[in-house]
Amino acid sequence: MTATSGIPTTMRAAVLHGPGQLSLAERPVPEPGPGEVLVRVEAVGTCGSDVHYYRHGRIGDFVVREPLVLGHEAAGTVVACGPGADTRRMGRRVSIEPGTPCGSCGECRPGRYNLCPDMRFLATPPVDGAFCEYLAVRQDFAHEVPDCLTIEDAALLEPLSVAVWACRKARVAPGDRVLITGAGPIGLVTAQTARAFGAREVMVTDVLPHRLALARAAGATALDVSATPLRDAGYTPTVLLECSGVPAVSGEAIRTVGRAGRVVLVGMGGDEIPLPLSRVQNRELELTGTFRYAHTWPTATALVASGAVRLDSLVSHGYGLAEAESALTVATHDASAVKAVIYPQR
Repeated sequence: MTATSGIPTTMRAAVLHGPGQLSLAERPVPEPGPGEVLVRVEAVGTCGSDVHYYRHGRIGDFVVREPLVLGHEAAGTVVACGPGADTRRMGRRVSIEPGTPCGSCGECRPGRYNLCPDMRFLATPPVDGAFCEYLAVRQDFAHEVPDCLTIEDAALLEPLSVAVWACRKARVAPGDRVLITGAGPIGLVTAQTARAFGAREVMVTDVLPHRLALARAAGATALDVSATPLRDAGYTPTVLLECSGVPAVSGEAIRTVGRAGRVVLVGMGGDEIPLPLSRVQNRELELTGTFRYAHTWPTATALVASGAVRLDSLVSHGYGLAEAESALTVATHDASAVKAVIYPQR
């Protein structure tokens, strides 16, 4: 292993033991394997999936059966290289793509590696995540970022990648009228991405005033559906990007989509949604889901570097590693919370 000086032998990690049971633990610093780099983790965004694991100990079939380190929206600096890794990566700031596919299956070979059945994804049981001080990752999934990006930008390229993938799946193009349901972090960054992809109009729906204000600041029309139901808004989108994950919202929003429109389900909510089948058939709507992303980091990086997308507006709270539990629970008592970022070196 080629390494800089000063790397300790142990590190701190925030470990989930069960629902609502998070504690700080001392763990060995991982040794980077062949083709891997060791990253000193400097910023990690908290995601809804992290909060769900913290509250419930599971997401669908993924169950926390052993102690698990959460966090998958990560960035930091390369401080060591394993055998065969490019030593020129030393000292470079990187954004970590958190999924490692097998690279050889029937999904990986055509480039759909996000659908790899053997994917190892950070903070998805049994794979530990990034709420820790050091992380070993494959060098080709540690994407270098330009100096104009902050460390928070670099970490949040992961949720931005979700938005890029959704807009690609929807084929968002100049002239489109886009409806985004849900003004959470994904909905807000998807609104910016849709504008960057050329949409002539973007409407974002929610019920929380501060999130609707952020949508307006991003150049979108904001609709408070607690005051004006979507069906009464008179908006007929060519593209629906459903980011709320609320089944009832999905069904209502699909009914607004114009003829030959495209519907992409982004948010993860219930197992089933009320599907207005006659509307889908009579208007020849295209409907698909998304699962993570593939080949998105170069586009996401370019969007932020060019100023087309601003990620700093998402960051509402910051915490040290010992405060990870506060980061996961802040939204329960602070209505202004959007995205909490953990700084593991603090």
